[in-house]
Amino acid sequence: MSRRAADDGDLGTLSDFLAGGYVEDAVFALRPGYRAMLLAVDGIAGGPSDHASDALLAKAEAAAAAALRGRPAEQLPHVAAWREAYRAFGAKPQRTRNSLEALLRRAASGLPRVNRLTDCYNAICVLHQVPIGGEDLTRYAGAPRLVRATGDEPFDTVADGVAVTEHPDPGEVVWCDDAGVTCRRWNWRQARRTQLTEATTAALFIIDALDPMTDEALHAAADDLTARLTQLGPGVRTVGRLIAAAR
Repeated sequence: MSRRAADDGDLGTLSDFLAGGYVEDAVFALRPGYRAMLLAVDGIAGGPSDHASDALLAKAEAAAAAALRGRPAEQLPHVAAWREAYRAFGAKPQRTRNSLEALLRRAASGLPRVNRLTDCYNAICVLHQVPIGGEDLTRYAGAPRLVRATGDEPFDTVADGVAVTEHPDPGEVVWCDDAGVTCRRWNWRQARRTQLTEATTAALFIIDALDPMTDEALHAAADDLTARLTQLGPGVRTVGRLIAAAR
Protein backbone atom coordinates (compact mmCIF):
# COMPACT_ATOMS: atom_id res chain seq x y z
CA MET A 1 0.00 0.00 0.00
CA SER A 2 1.38 3.40 -0.89
CA ARG A 3 2.01 6.13 1.66
CA ARG A 4 -0.31 8.47 -0.26
CA ALA A 5 -3.17 5.96 -0.30
CA ALA A 6 -2.85 5.33 3.42
CA ASP A 7 -2.74 9.03 4.21
CA ASP A 8 -5.87 9.71 2.14
CA GLY A 9 -8.04 8.02 4.80
CA ASP A 10 -10.06 6.00 2.30
CA LEU A 11 -11.94 3.11 3.88
CA GLY A 12 -12.25 1.50 0.47
CA THR A 13 -8.47 1.58 0.10
CA LEU A 14 -8.03 -0.04 3.50
CA SER A 15 -10.54 -2.74 2.53
CA ASP A 16 -8.76 -3.35 -0.78
CA PHE A 17 -5.48 -3.74 1.06
CA LEU A 18 -6.93 -6.35 3.40
CA ALA A 19 -8.71 -8.15 0.56
CA GLY A 20 -5.34 -8.96 -0.99
CA GLY A 21 -4.11 -10.74 2.14
CA TYR A 22 -4.17 -14.50 2.48
CA VAL A 23 -2.97 -17.49 4.45
CA GLU A 24 -1.31 -20.26 2.45
CA ASP A 25 -2.97 -23.70 2.46
CA ALA A 26 0.30 -25.18 3.74
CA VAL A 27 -0.12 -23.13 6.93
CA PHE A 28 -3.69 -24.29 7.44
CA ALA A 29 -2.43 -27.84 6.93
CA LEU A 30 -0.28 -27.35 10.04
CA ARG A 31 -3.09 -25.88 12.11
CA PRO A 32 -6.56 -26.12 10.49
CA GLY A 33 -8.11 -24.16 13.36
CA TYR A 34 -5.86 -21.14 12.89
CA ARG A 35 -7.56 -17.76 12.39
CA ALA A 36 -6.03 -14.39 11.56
CA MET A 37 -7.91 -11.21 12.37
CA LEU A 38 -6.47 -8.33 10.34
CA LEU A 39 -7.17 -4.71 11.29
CA ALA A 40 -6.13 -1.89 8.95
CA VAL A 41 -6.18 1.50 10.66
CA ASP A 42 -5.46 5.06 9.57
CA GLY A 43 -5.89 8.58 10.92
CA ILE A 44 -3.78 7.72 13.96
CA ALA A 45 -2.12 10.47 15.98
CA GLY A 46 1.04 8.69 17.03
CA GLY A 47 3.48 9.76 19.64
CA PRO A 48 5.55 8.60 22.58
CA SER A 49 4.23 6.58 25.50
CA ASP A 50 1.92 8.67 27.65
CA HIS A 51 -0.19 8.45 30.80
CA ALA A 52 -3.00 6.57 29.05
CA SER A 53 -0.72 3.94 27.49
CA ASP A 54 1.15 3.54 30.78
CA ALA A 55 -2.12 2.94 32.63
CA LEU A 56 -3.22 0.37 30.07
CA LEU A 57 0.09 -1.48 30.38
CA ALA A 58 -0.19 -1.39 34.18
CA LYS A 59 -3.62 -3.02 33.85
CA ALA A 60 -2.08 -5.68 31.61
CA GLU A 61 0.73 -6.31 34.10
CA ALA A 62 -1.82 -6.88 36.85
CA ALA A 63 -3.80 -9.24 34.58
CA ALA A 64 -0.65 -11.21 33.78
CA ALA A 65 0.21 -11.54 37.47
CA ALA A 66 -3.26 -12.91 38.15
CA ALA A 67 -3.14 -15.35 35.21
CA LEU A 68 0.31 -16.65 36.18
CA ARG A 69 -0.35 -17.01 39.88
CA GLY A 70 0.71 -20.55 40.74
CA ARG A 71 1.62 -21.67 37.22
CA PRO A 72 4.21 -20.91 34.52
CA ALA A 73 3.28 -19.14 31.28
CA GLU A 74 3.60 -22.30 29.19
CA GLN A 75 0.67 -23.86 31.05
CA LEU A 76 -1.78 -21.20 29.86
CA PRO A 77 -3.95 -22.85 27.16
CA HIS A 78 -3.22 -20.42 24.32
CA VAL A 79 0.50 -20.27 25.10
CA ALA A 80 0.64 -24.07 25.10
CA ALA A 81 -1.16 -24.17 21.76
CA TRP A 82 1.36 -21.80 20.23
CA ARG A 83 4.27 -23.84 21.58
CA GLU A 84 2.88 -26.88 19.78
CA ALA A 85 2.40 -24.87 16.58
CA TYR A 86 6.03 -23.77 16.71
CA ARG A 87 7.19 -27.35 17.10
CA ALA A 88 5.08 -28.32 14.08
CA PHE A 89 7.28 -26.27 11.73
CA GLY A 90 10.56 -27.07 13.46
CA ALA A 91 11.02 -24.11 15.82
CA LYS A 92 12.09 -24.56 19.43
CA PRO A 93 9.56 -22.64 21.55
CA GLN A 94 11.83 -22.46 24.58
CA ARG A 95 14.40 -20.57 22.47
CA THR A 96 12.11 -18.48 20.24
CA ARG A 97 8.96 -17.68 22.19
CA ASN A 98 5.72 -16.55 20.60
CA SER A 99 4.94 -12.90 21.27
CA LEU A 100 2.24 -13.66 23.84
CA GLU A 101 4.51 -15.82 25.97
CA ALA A 102 7.38 -13.33 25.65
CA LEU A 103 5.22 -10.48 26.97
CA LEU A 104 3.71 -12.56 29.77
CA ARG A 105 7.20 -13.46 30.95
CA ARG A 106 8.23 -9.80 30.97
CA ALA A 107 5.14 -8.56 32.78
CA ALA A 108 6.43 -9.26 36.30
CA SER A 109 9.40 -6.92 35.80
CA GLY A 110 7.38 -4.42 33.75
CA LEU A 111 6.16 -4.45 30.17
CA PRO A 112 8.17 -2.25 27.79
CA ARG A 113 7.03 1.31 27.16
CA VAL A 114 7.76 1.94 23.47
CA ASN A 115 5.24 4.34 21.92
CA ARG A 116 1.47 4.89 22.07
CA LEU A 117 0.65 2.38 19.34
CA THR A 118 2.99 -0.38 20.44
CA ASP A 119 1.98 0.02 24.08
CA CYS A 120 -1.67 -0.28 23.10
CA TYR A 121 -1.45 -3.55 21.21
CA ASN A 122 1.04 -5.10 23.64
CA ALA A 123 -1.42 -4.45 26.46
CA ILE A 124 -4.35 -5.96 24.52
CA CYS A 125 -2.16 -8.98 23.72
CA VAL A 126 -1.64 -9.66 27.43
CA LEU A 127 -5.17 -8.76 28.53
CA HIS A 128 -6.75 -11.14 26.01
CA GLN A 129 -3.93 -13.71 25.99
CA VAL A 130 -3.53 -13.67 22.20
CA PRO A 131 -0.49 -12.86 20.02
CA ILE A 132 -0.82 -9.52 18.21
CA GLY A 133 1.53 -7.92 15.72
CA GLY A 134 1.50 -4.24 14.77
CA GLU A 135 3.21 -2.75 11.72
CA ASP A 136 3.40 0.51 9.80
CA LEU A 137 0.98 0.05 6.93
CA THR A 138 2.65 2.71 4.78
CA ARG A 139 5.84 0.64 4.72
CA TYR A 140 4.13 -2.37 3.13
CA ALA A 141 4.88 -3.44 -0.43
CA GLY A 142 1.75 -5.30 -1.48
CA ALA A 143 -0.65 -7.22 0.73
CA PRO A 144 0.17 -9.27 3.85
CA ARG A 145 0.34 -13.03 3.50
CA LEU A 146 1.23 -15.92 5.77
CA VAL A 147 3.31 -18.63 4.09
CA ARG A 148 5.85 -21.35 4.70
CA ALA A 149 9.16 -19.79 3.69
CA THR A 150 11.46 -21.00 0.94
CA GLY A 151 14.43 -19.67 2.92
CA ASP A 152 15.35 -17.06 0.31
CA GLU A 153 13.12 -14.25 1.60
CA PRO A 154 14.98 -11.26 3.11
CA PHE A 155 14.29 -10.27 6.71
CA ASP A 156 15.39 -6.79 7.78
CA THR A 157 16.41 -6.88 11.44
CA VAL A 158 19.02 -5.78 13.98
CA ALA A 159 21.72 -8.00 15.51
CA ASP A 160 24.06 -6.67 18.20
CA GLY A 161 22.88 -3.15 17.42
CA VAL A 162 23.68 -3.42 13.70
CA ALA A 163 21.15 -3.54 10.85
CA VAL A 164 21.40 -6.87 9.04
CA THR A 165 19.46 -8.93 6.53
CA GLU A 166 18.67 -12.48 7.62
CA HIS A 167 16.65 -15.26 6.03
CA PRO A 168 14.05 -17.59 7.54
CA ASP A 169 14.55 -21.34 7.70
CA PRO A 170 12.97 -23.31 4.83
CA GLY A 171 9.46 -24.29 5.89
CA GLU A 172 9.29 -21.65 8.63
CA VAL A 173 5.91 -19.93 8.94
CA VAL A 174 6.33 -16.22 8.17
CA TRP A 175 4.26 -13.16 7.43
CA CYS A 176 5.56 -11.37 4.36
CA ASP A 177 4.83 -8.90 1.58
CA ASP A 178 6.39 -8.31 -1.85
CA ALA A 179 9.58 -6.91 -0.28
CA GLY A 180 10.29 -9.74 2.14
CA VAL A 181 9.46 -11.10 5.57
CA THR A 182 7.57 -8.78 7.91
CA CYS A 183 7.44 -11.21 10.86
CA ARG A 184 9.36 -14.44 11.43
CA ARG A 185 8.11 -17.65 13.04
CA TRP A 186 4.46 -16.68 12.79
CA ASN A 187 4.56 -14.12 15.60
CA TRP A 188 8.06 -14.16 17.03
CA ARG A 189 10.02 -11.18 15.68
CA GLN A 190 8.93 -8.34 13.41
CA ALA A 191 11.00 -6.67 10.71
CA ARG A 192 12.69 -3.33 11.26
CA ARG A 193 11.33 -2.05 7.94
CA THR A 194 7.68 -2.06 9.04
CA GLN A 195 8.03 -1.37 12.76
CA LEU A 196 5.69 1.12 14.40
CA THR A 197 7.19 4.47 15.39
CA GLU A 198 6.00 7.64 17.08
CA ALA A 199 5.35 9.04 13.58
CA THR A 200 3.13 6.17 12.38
CA THR A 201 -0.31 7.31 11.18
CA ALA A 202 -1.55 4.09 9.52
CA ALA A 203 -1.03 0.58 10.82
CA LEU A 204 -1.82 -3.08 10.26
CA PHE A 205 -2.56 -5.24 13.28
CA ILE A 206 -2.60 -9.05 13.06
CA ILE A 207 -4.28 -11.03 15.82
CA ASP A 208 -3.30 -14.74 15.71
CA ALA A 209 -5.69 -17.29 17.20
CA LEU A 210 -5.44 -21.04 17.66
CA ASP A 211 -7.81 -23.48 19.31
CA PRO A 212 -8.82 -23.43 22.14
CA MET A 213 -9.39 -19.68 21.68
CA THR A 214 -12.96 -19.23 20.48
CA ASP A 215 -14.16 -16.94 17.71
CA GLU A 216 -16.03 -14.95 20.35
CA ALA A 217 -12.83 -14.38 22.33
CA LEU A 218 -10.97 -13.41 19.16
CA HIS A 219 -13.61 -10.86 18.21
CA ALA A 220 -13.58 -9.50 21.75
CA ALA A 221 -9.83 -8.89 21.49
CA ALA A 222 -10.29 -7.18 18.11
CA ASP A 223 -13.13 -5.02 19.45
CA ASP A 224 -11.07 -3.99 22.48
CA LEU A 225 -8.09 -3.10 20.31
CA THR A 226 -10.31 -1.13 17.91
CA ALA A 227 -11.88 0.80 20.78
CA ARG A 228 -8.45 1.71 22.15
CA LEU A 229 -7.18 2.77 18.74
CA THR A 230 -10.11 5.10 18.13
CA GLN A 231 -8.90 7.10 21.14
CA LEU A 232 -5.63 7.88 19.34
CA GLY A 233 -7.02 10.59 17.10
CA PRO A 234 -10.29 12.24 16.03
CA GLY A 235 -10.15 10.78 12.51
CA VAL A 236 -9.20 7.16 13.20
CA ARG A 237 -10.72 4.68 10.74
CA THR A 238 -10.57 0.90 11.07
CA VAL A 239 -11.42 -1.98 8.74
CA GLY A 240 -11.24 -5.61 9.80
CA ARG A 241 -11.07 -8.95 8.04
CA LEU A 242 -11.06 -12.47 9.45
CA ILE A 243 -9.10 -15.13 7.53
CA ALA A 244 -9.85 -18.75 8.41
CA ALA A 245 -9.74 -22.14 6.71
CA ALA A 246 -12.87 -23.27 4.89
CA ARG A 247 -14.91 -25.44 7.23
